[in-house]
Amino acid sequence: MSKPYDATPKHLEEVFPQDWGLFLGVKQRVPVTVVDADVSTVTAAADKVLRVDEPNPYILHVEFQANYDATLSQRLLHYNVILGVRHSLPVRSVVILLRREADGKTMTGHVQGKLASGKAYLEFEYEVVRLWELSPEAILAGGIGTLPLLPLTKVYRSRLPRLILEMEKRFERDAERADIDMLWTATYVLMGLEYEEGFARQMLQGVRSMKESVTYQAILEEGRVQGVVVGREEGREEGRQEGRQEGRREGREEGRADEARRILLSLGTKRFGKPPVKVRRRIALLADSAVLEGLATRLLDVESWADLLAGL
Repeated sequence: MSKPYDATPKHLEEVFPQDWGLFLGVKQRVPVTVVDADVSTVTAAADKVLRVDEPNPYILHVEFQANYDATLSQRLLHYNVILGVRHSLPVRSVVILLRREADGKTMTGHVQGKLASGKAYLEFEYEVVRLWELSPEAILAGGIGTLPLLPLTKVYRSRLPRLILEMEKRFERDAERADIDMLWTATYVLMGLEYEEGFARQMLQGVRSMKESVTYQAILEEGRVQGVVVGREEGREEGRQEGRQEGRREGREEGRADEARRILLSLGTKRFGKPPVKVRRRIALLADSAVLEGLATRLLDVESWADLLAGL
């Protein structure tokens, strides 16, 4: 599963820390801020963690998983100890499983270490949030920064159009205009974990703010139309059906690349600021969707546009 699925909620957490604190049970008016994880001595990931400034402050470390990882519990323990030493504060560890495929027998919320004699020498507890077990109303009652998770909750497909409409109302009412595009982008990306591409496009194609800004559905549809045209031209020489199939494949790849490019620019602008002309030109020349998705994966691991594109 492509890493942008993991990077997307991390970016939302960084932009809307208060909303993610609320989602995980922090009281409404308690300040929640982003701080550097600073665990570079053990991992290359420059993640962020949240500081919750209750009367007894603590660090809130959230890990997002789209796929099953049998070693996750041990990694959470590792990060928990290091973050506690780094910040001299208690650390609350939470793993959010984005889909059922991320669940497994080791996702128990508990780690115990024992000596050969059987005596326990270590106990570690962490929290597990399974999105597909949450009601959509629980997400709607929270902040706008967690609303993109709504399609991954316990919801029937027949209810999604009404819930998407509720999301649109919330974004229009509560979100800054500059954030709305990013929030819908995150929604579209995360829907890819649970729904086929055509269904996701159908659900979001009527969203007014998507039409007015970045409409990934329209981009993909345009790619398909172009693909059919190419297919018809090739079909005159090699056969109508074969040409259409080839055209559709090319159109889908072009659409995926356009989608990945726009996601990269949207999320990157939020993190680093507006890209210089030279950066936009370099990104515009990239036609491989896998390369563009790889760059989106690295957004949270680097500190500038220059660092992101280094080595290309």
